Amino acid sequence: MTSTLRAVAAAAASAALLFALAACSSDAPAAAPTASETQAVQVLDEACADDAGITVAVDASALEEDSKAWCIETDETLAAADALTLVGVETEGNVEFGDDAVCRVNGVPAEDVAITAEDGSDYFETCEAMSPAFAYWSMWVKPAGGEWGYAQEGISTLELQPGESLELLFTLHGEPAAPTS
Repeated sequence: MTSTLRAVAAAAASAALLFALAACSSDAPAAAPTASETQAVQVLDEACADDAGITVAVDASALEEDSKAWCIETDETLAAADALTLVGVETEGNVEFGDDAVCRVNGVPAEDVAITAEDGSDYFETCEAMSPAFAYWSMWVKPAGGEWGYAQEGISTLELQPGESLELLFTLHGEPAAPTS
């Protein structure tokens, strides 16, 4: 059993325990667990093949950071926030727009790391407002058999279908302009 699958199983068990405890401590009828609480999935450390499952990718190569892709083997719709959680990706929004404007992915770019601006000055990402046009995270979606396009919704509302891909891409001085896979 992979560590990710163990984590998903543990999370499902925790959700079931909390559900049971809540049912015991309340006279009101308990709500049934949601699909995301009960669905067990396997996560592979590679992109999905042949439009099967949901691929999640993070590309921070513009900052000379590692890029990574995962395949969530599922035939169910999955919320983007749940997909990111399943693969262990943490995002941070900004103060101005919340989680709908990604400021950091897995701590990158760190607040204490200088990013050279177009004028040669040092920029430090504080996540107070929208990131500058020369250094920002964008979220992309590719439908099964289709082309990459900017996500039209934020992480909190975006739903992913089997066969789709989601990529968080860091662009620095216009490169890369779009996902390459």
